[in-house]
Amino acid sequence: MKASKKLVVSGVFWNSLQLVVNQSFAFVIRLVLAKMLVPEQFGLIGMATVFTGLVQVLNDIGIGAALIQKKDDSLREAHYHTSFWTGIGWSLFLYTFICLIFGPLAAKFYNEPLLVKLIPVLSIGIISGPINLVHKAQLTKQMNFKKMAFIDNSSNIAAGSISLILAFSGAGVWSLAFNSVASIVIAMPLYFAATKWRPKFIWEADAFKDVFGFGVYTVGTSVVNYLINNIDYLFIGKLLSAQALGAYTFAFVLTDTFRSRLMSVINNVMYPIYGQKQSDSESLKRYYLLVLNYNSIFIYPIMVFMAVLGEPFILNFFGTKWSDSTAPLQILSLSVMVHMMVNSNTALIRGMGRPDLELKLQIFKAVLFIPTLIFGIVNYGIVGAAWAVLINKVLAVIIAQYTFNRLLNIKISTLEFFTAVKAPWLAAAVSFLVSYFLFKILKTYYLFSAFALFVSYCFVIWLLLGEQLRRQYQQYLDSKT
Repeated sequence: MKASKKLVVSGVFWNSLQLVVNQSFAFVIRLVLAKMLVPEQFGLIGMATVFTGLVQVLNDIGIGAALIQKKDDSLREAHYHTSFWTGIGWSLFLYTFICLIFGPLAAKFYNEPLLVKLIPVLSIGIISGPINLVHKAQLTKQMNFKKMAFIDNSSNIAAGSISLILAFSGAGVWSLAFNSVASIVIAMPLYFAATKWRPKFIWEADAFKDVFGFGVYTVGTSVVNYLINNIDYLFIGKLLSAQALGAYTFAFVLTDTFRSRLMSVINNVMYPIYGQKQSDSESLKRYYLLVLNYNSIFIYPIMVFMAVLGEPFILNFFGTKWSDSTAPLQILSLSVMVHMMVNSNTALIRGMGRPDLELKLQIFKAVLFIPTLIFGIVNYGIVGAAWAVLINKVLAVIIAQYTFNRLLNIKISTLEFFTAVKAPWLAAAVSFLVSYFLFKILKTYYLFSAFALFVSYCFVIWLLLGEQLRRQYQQYLDSKT
C-alpha cells in the first residue's frame, strides 16, 4: 500500500509538472496565434480535426491500453513486437485512406477545398504515433512519469516554437496545422532513448489475439468518446459557418483543453494503479475519490475565472474578433466543472478489465447527447451547443453514480460522492461571489478581480484541506527517499 501511494504521489507530481509546462507554453502559443489569425482559420482546423481526430482514435486499436492493463507475468516480448508492427501497418493503411477518401470527403462536406491539402498534413501524426506506442506503454507500466514528462515537455516546446516562427513568417493556418502534429514526430527519438527498447521482426498471432481482444472494446469506446466530444464541431461547421466554428473552438480551447489535459495527467497515473488493484474494491474506491477531489481542486479556479471574467479577458487579450466566443465560454466553463466529477471513471472501469461496460455506457450517453446537440445548434447556434454539452455532463454524473452502485462492485453513495468534492465546490462558490461582486457590482478592474478570485479560492481550500495537503506533500517527500 505504501509503495502504491509513493508511486501515485510521484506520478502525479511529474505529470502535473508536465501539465504546467505544456499548458503554460501551449496557452502562450494559442494566445499569439489567436492574435495573428482569425476565427475562420481556427474553424478550418476544427473542421479538419473532426475527420483526422477520428482516424487518430482508431490508430492504436486499443493496443496501448491493453499492454498497460495486462499484468507483467502475462506479457511476453512477442506482445510488444507484435503490437509495434501491427500499429505500423494499421497506421499506413489509415493514412492512405485519409488522404484518398477523408480529405476529399471533408472538403465536399464543408465546401472548403483547402481541406484536401490540410487534412493530410494534420494526419502525419497517424504514421508516427504507433512508433511511440510501445515505449509509452512500457514507461507507463513502470510508472516512470519523470521520463515521460521530460519527453512530452521537450517535444511540445520545440513544436510550439517552430509554429510561432511559421506564424510570424505568414504561414497562417499552416502554423496551427504544424503545431498539431510536430510534437509526436519530435518525441520519437526521445522515446527510443528513454526505453532502450528496439523492435524486432516478430509477429505472433496468439500475441495479437491477446492484445486485440482487450483493445477492440477499448477502441470502440474511444470512437464513441470521440464522437461525443467532437460531434458538436461536425454539426456547427455544417449547419452554421467556419467563423462560428472558430469562435466555438476557441471557447473550447480555453476551457475543455485544461480539463482534458488534467484528465490525461491523472488517468495516466491511475490507470496502471487501477489495473493492479482491480480485485480490491475498497482501494479502488479510495483512490477514485482522492483523484476526484484533487482534479477538481486544480481546475475549478480556472473555470470560475472563465465564467466570471472570460469576456474582458478575451476582449483585452485576443480582440473583439473573438467576441462571439464569450457566451459559450461561460457555459462550457460550468460544463467542465461538472465533468470533473466523472473525469476518472472511464479509467477506473477500464482498469478493472471491463472495457465492454465502458463501451455500452458511452453508446448510451451518445444516444442521449446527439438529439440535444442538434436541437441546440439549430435553434440557438453555438450557445445552444454549449448548453447541450452542459446537459450531457450532468447526465454523465448521474449515469456514473448508477454504474458504481448497480453495475460494479464499488459502492460509492451519493453522500460519499459529494463529500469528496465538497471543498473545491465551496471554494469555487466563494471565489465566484467575491469576483462577481468586485467586477460586476463595484466595477473593479478585471485583473484585480481575478487576483481576489484566486486568493479567496486558495484560502477556502486551505481552511478545509490544509492538513490533508500537508500530509500529501510529506508523502511526496517520503517518495523521494
